[in-house]
Amino acid sequence: MKPLISLLNTVFDVVLAPFGHRFAAFDLLVWPALAGVVALLVYKKVSNQKGIAAAKNGIQVHLLEIVLYRDDLLGVLVATAQAMKQNALYLGNNIGPMVVMMPPMTAVLVEIVAHYAYSPLPVESRPLLEVTMAEGASMKSTDVTLEVPPGLTIDAGPVATPEGMAVWRLKAEAPGDYVVTVKVGAESQQKALAFGGEPRKIPVERTNTWEAILYPGEDALPSDSAFETIRTRYPDRELTFFPDGESGILGWFFGFSLAAGFALKGPLGVEL
Repeated sequence: MKPLISLLNTVFDVVLAPFGHRFAAFDLLVWPALAGVVALLVYKKVSNQKGIAAAKNGIQVHLLEIVLYRDDLLGVLVATAQAMKQNALYLGNNIGPMVVMMPPMTAVLVEIVAHYAYSPLPVESRPLLEVTMAEGASMKSTDVTLEVPPGLTIDAGPVATPEGMAVWRLKAEAPGDYVVTVKVGAESQQKALAFGGEPRKIPVERTNTWEAILYPGEDALPSDSAFETIRTRYPDRELTFFPDGESGILGWFFGFSLAAGFALKGPLGVEL
């Protein structure tokens, strides 16, 4: 997982935000549209276009039969079964393209979220650093210690929860990017924190689970780490002309890429 995230960061930290993170509109328009076009081309290449067209025609024919022969119960049941069969064939013809498109679409989307969904922590805020221990770890949350750099202080904590989490409340003296060190036994892990300043890529979470792919702001934790998750919750960034936050960008990305795809399916000769 860690090499994959490092590779994605190496690529997308160069190609995203070409005009700086203040100008989110460029990436939020170009990348969903590009994703829609690429998805169409992949769909055309991978899918069974003739099978999709035949299945769609079959569905329409059998639905028309249901309407025309609605007084014939047996005929309606047969037509309904045939329509469901054609619908299953249609869905089956769509599985291949979806499997091919999902990994690259996910990679682009999670990077855009990391770059534009969150704002740095306000300097006046008192954010919580949450450390969750891995299942089966020999150490407990009460054994975890935290070291902070100059300019960052521990305002409260640690507090150990019954769920195996250690929590600290932190305070920054000035805007900046800070790195704290979390220790348990012989293991030491770092976590970046962004306070104030210009919009930028935000390091939300480090984890040793598969969810690390969703948080490319930092490298994943080692798979054998005693820590499962080290995270800080950031406020949603307010995007003037786009929906705010992670869910807003997810909805916008899929909605705009679908709109671009449907608008171009005719010129590109793709049967959906």
